[in-house]
Amino acid sequence: MLEKETKELVNKGEMLPLMEQFYTIQGEGHHTGTAAYFIRIGGCDVGCHWCDVKESWNPNTHPPTAISEIVKSAKMYSDTIVITGGEPLTWNMNPLTAQLKSLGLNIHIETSGAYELTGHWDWICLSPKKIKLPKPEIYKVANELKVIIYNKHDLKFAEQQAELIKNSSCQLYLQPEWSVREKMMPMIVEYVMKYPKWKISLQTHKYLNIP
Repeated sequence: MLEKETKELVNKGEMLPLMEQFYTIQGEGHHTGTAAYFIRIGGCDVGCHWCDVKESWNPNTHPPTAISEIVKSAKMYSDTIVITGGEPLTWNMNPLTAQLKSLGLNIHIETSGAYELTGHWDWICLSPKKIKLPKPEIYKVANELKVIIYNKHDLKFAEQQAELIKNSSCQLYLQPEWSVREKMMPMIVEYVMKYPKWKISLQTHKYLNIP
């Protein structure tokens, strides 16, 4: 396929820069411990310095893949599909999620919310970042707010983000950044006990040594 044609299909969301797909256990947030098939899409310009998948940032290093091929693999493993990145909303998620929904699958997204919300979702995990804030519309539909805590100021940021949430059933999580987890956990524990609207999320997949 010609490079120009490929680029047009990627822009439409009919092909996506696929970094990896794998069947594993959800390690974070509300669905921790649930078997799920992960689709990791390349491309992210949010640029968190503590990101543990920096190799996902450059979409040009990941092959444009037809969404039909992505869906073909996904449906073989699980009824629950998690779209992550990178930042998946860099791309138009409507075509991919339409195909997944046509198979009756439950589709989750993990996103910073920094781009327009596209796609058809059963669960939206919003993980906002200070350096590129979410678009306003995602606060209305987020099912889960998961704020990464790297330092004390991030607790203030978490409260600011929680005030913007419009979905009364949205679950609120504080998650220690992995590299400083031992330092941050006592602070987070104390905070959650003081403000019990929050829950603690841990990256249990790292403790279990699974993807």
